[in-house]
Amino acid sequence: MATAARRTTARRATARPAEAPTPTGDPARPTAPVALGLALAVLATLVWSGSFVTSRALGDSVPPVQHAFWRWVVALAVVAPFGARRAWRQRALIRRHLGFVVLASLLGVTVYNTLVNQAGVTTPAANMGMIMAASPVLMALCERAGGVRLGVRRVAGLGVACAGVLLLVGGDGAAFSAGDLWMIAAACCFGSYSALLRRRPEGLDGVGFLFTTFLAGTVLLLPAHGVSLAVQGGFHPTPGTVWPLLYVGVASSAVAFFAWNKAVSLIGPSRAGAVYYLQPVCVALLSWSLLAEPTGWAQAGCMALILGGVVLGAGARR
Repeated sequence: MATAARRTTARRATARPAEAPTPTGDPARPTAPVALGLALAVLATLVWSGSFVTSRALGDSVPPVQHAFWRWVVALAVVAPFGARRAWRQRALIRRHLGFVVLASLLGVTVYNTLVNQAGVTTPAANMGMIMAASPVLMALCERAGGVRLGVRRVAGLGVACAGVLLLVGGDGAAFSAGDLWMIAAACCFGSYSALLRRRPEGLDGVGFLFTTFLAGTVLLLPAHGVSLAVQGGFHPTPGTVWPLLYVGVASSAVAFFAWNKAVSLIGPSRAGAVYYLQPVCVALLSWSLLAEPTGWAQAGCMALILGGVVLGAGARR
C-alpha cells in the first residue's frame, strides 16, 4: 500500500510540473495570459490614440480642465453600475491603502489627462503622440528600479522604438513649444502611473479600483474646474463637443483604462510599454486622415522603426 501511495504521489507530481522561475525569481507567465495582456495593451493604445486627436480637435472650443472634468464624469457614469458596489464591498481594503489610491488617481486621472488637453491647445496631435511614446522608457526604468530584470531583447526593443520616436520628433527641426513641454510632463505622469499599478494591493478588484480612482480623480479636479469656469467661462454643448466628450469618457476612459490596467497586471509595465510605442503611429495616421495634418516619408520610416522595436521588445520573454 505504501508503494501504491508513492506511485500516486509521483504521478501527481508528473501531471502538474512546477513552473520554471524566470530570472526575476517569479514563475514564468503562461502563454495565454501573455497573449491576452498584449491584446489588451494594443486595444488601450489604439483607443487612446483617438483621444489625442480629440484633445487637439477640442483645444479651441473646450477649456482643458473642463474637458478633463466632463471626461471623467462620463467615465464615472459608465463604470458606476459595475464598480460602485465592488468598491463599497472593499472599502476597508481601500481605506488601508488610501495613499496608493489617491496617488494613482492624481497621476492617472487628475493630472495626466489635464496636461494632455492643455498640450492639445497648441501642439499638433501627431507631435502629442510622438512625445507621449517616451513614457515606456520611464515605465521600464521604474520597473528596473524595482528589481525586475528586463533582459537584452526587451531593452533592445525599447531602444529601437525609442530611436524611432527621437528621429520622429527631431526630424522636422521644429523647436519645442509650450504644448510639447506639457506633453513631456504628461508622459512622465503616465509612465509613473503605469509603474505604480504593479504595486496595486493584493485582492483589490480591478473594476472597483477603476471606479475608485475615477471618483477620487474627479473630486480632485473640482477646485480647478471651478476656477476654470470663473476665469474662462463654460463651453457651449454642441454635437461637435458632446460626441468627442462621450468618446473620451466611454472609450478612452472606461474601456481603455480597464484594458491597460489588466494588461499591466498580466505582462508588466515594461512589456505593455513596448506596445505603447504603437501610439505615435496610430495618432499620426488618425491626425492625417481626420485633421489633415501632414505625414511625410521620413515619418513613415520612423514609424516602421517604432513598429520593429515593438515587435522585438513586446515579444521577449526575458
